[in-house]
Order: sequence, then C-alpha cells, then structure tokens
Amino acid sequence: MDGAGQARNSPYHTGEVEVQRRAGVREEAERVGRIVSPTLTGPAARLMAGHRLAVAASLDETSRVWASLLTGPAGFLRPVDERLMLIASHPRPADPLAINLKERSELGLLAIDLATRRRLRFNGRALHDPAHGIFLTVEQVYGNCQKYIQARHLELEDAGPEAAPPQHRSSVLNDRQRALVAAADTLFIASHHPRGGADASHRGGAPGFARPLDGRTIAFGDYAGNNMFNTLGNLAAQPRAGLLFLDFEIGGTLQLTGRARLDWNPETVAAYRGAQGVVVVFEIEAILETRGAGVRGRLVERSPANP
Repeated sequence: MDGAGQARNSPYHTGEVEVQRRAGVREEAERVGRIVSPTLTGPAARLMAGHRLAVAASLDETSRVWASLLTGPAGFLRPVDERLMLIASHPRPADPLAINLKERSELGLLAIDLATRRRLRFNGRALHDPAHGIFLTVEQVYGNCQKYIQARHLELEDAGPEAAPPQHRSSVLNDRQRALVAAADTLFIASHHPRGGADASHRGGAPGFARPLDGRTIAFGDYAGNNMFNTLGNLAAQPRAGLLFLDFEIGGTLQLTGRARLDWNPETVAAYRGAQGVVVVFEIEAILETRGAGVRGRLVERSPANP
C-alpha cells in the first residue's frame, strides 16, 4: 500500500501518528487500529449490557473540553441499531454536558465496568432527548485492555436528574481537592481532535500516580498501553482537555477543564515510576466539584499491572 492509501485507510489523525512515531510503534499501531469498527457489533452490544457507568467527553461553547459521569442500571447502554445507541441516563442540570448536548454535538463515551475491568470506547455525535436520554450516532467503536483498572464494587446513588447536590466552582484546587487527587488511583481524561472527535479515556495506577504540583497543575506519567495513543495524539495536536476524579467514599465528582501538554524530558519522566517516555502536565482553567449523588465504590483489588 502506498503512503497516500495508508493515510486514507488509517483510523489515526496526524497527532496520533506523530506520537506513535516518537514512541517507535507506528507499524504496531496500524495493526492494532484494525479493531476500530464503525458499527455496534454483536460482541460490543453484549458487553454494553452489563455496564452501569460511563464517562462522556464533550465540548462547551468556548471549545473547552469536559469529562462527565453518567450512570444507570445494567442495560442503560443499549444499541438501537448498528449505528445508533441509547444512553438511558441524563446529565445533571449543572453539569456542562447538559448544555453541551442541546444540539447534535461531538461526544466521546467510555463505558467501563470496574468490577470486571472491561471497557469500551465510542466516538460520534450525540443529542440529549429529555424523554429517553442521550442518543449517540457512533463513528468509532472499540475495546481497550484491562490494564491499570482497579477492581471495585459499585453502589450507584438513587437520585434523579433533578437532584441538586452541593457544588463548588473555582479555578484553584483547595486542600481537600488536592488531597483527593493525590490519593486517587483512577482518573478519566477527555480530549478532542477535529478529525477523531471527542474522546474519553481511563487512567489508573497506584495512589499517588497523579500529582497535584500546585493549586493549578496536575501531572501524571503515561503507562504502556495498546500503542494507539489516542489521548496523547489528541493532546499533541489540541491541548484542551478535561479530567474527572471520582470520590468513591462520598460519591462525589471533581471535574476539571484546562490545557494539557506532553513533557518528554527524560529527567521529568524518570520521576514518575512506570512512565513510558512522557508525562502529561495539566493546567487547570475551571473546576466543578459535586459532593454526593454520584457513585460510591468499595475497592476489591488493585490492578496487577500498576507500576
């Protein structure tokens, strides 16, 4: 296949290709990229049936990227046909997702089962229907490996979309929020690229893998994964990103939006155990903390893949 043909058929945009080349995994990434499907296959539909938690990536009117939590009973994610899925859940009124989906908008969705460590990614365009939930027209569907997912037993809060739990908005992490980040073993990151669309992904590790460097900056090392580098490729080309931390003790969420950069300096990387060549440095622009009415989780087992 010539270069032009490969570019046309590749599922990757230039940012992803740049990071793959820098990591020396370009050919492997093309092979792995064959798992990306434009339709909801039978195996994907069966996996969706057991999920109760998903993270959505969306853009607000100023192109800031947000990561938002969506939950529901098993079966709340279900296919309508091979290109359309229903997320039978509603964003809370104060969540940026509620406004971001008023028109047919780009949406990335990560469906993750923390108990079984299974996860699926969906990218496409979505619209919120107040009567049913969120309809997502899929453009890309694929699974991810189980690495770095901490096994947890979940307890979903039984609260409707009209519930208004306490919220706090700011632009600087307070002491409690910094402690939550420093103790986290799980985070979710939202990113975006004009070709690939919005994307939601998971990051995990031992407590302390994500570090609040100060009230406006968080950093974490990137661990070895499937070598597709979707998130890092997005960030290499488009620095806007969103982070989501879950407070499994009280069922709270900490949503951050800002800009991320990739630090390839070997001295920086060496300070993050297990990091594979790069550290993500996230600069905060806005914070939305919601205390309660989320998802609680009891730790069952940390991932054996954690560095």
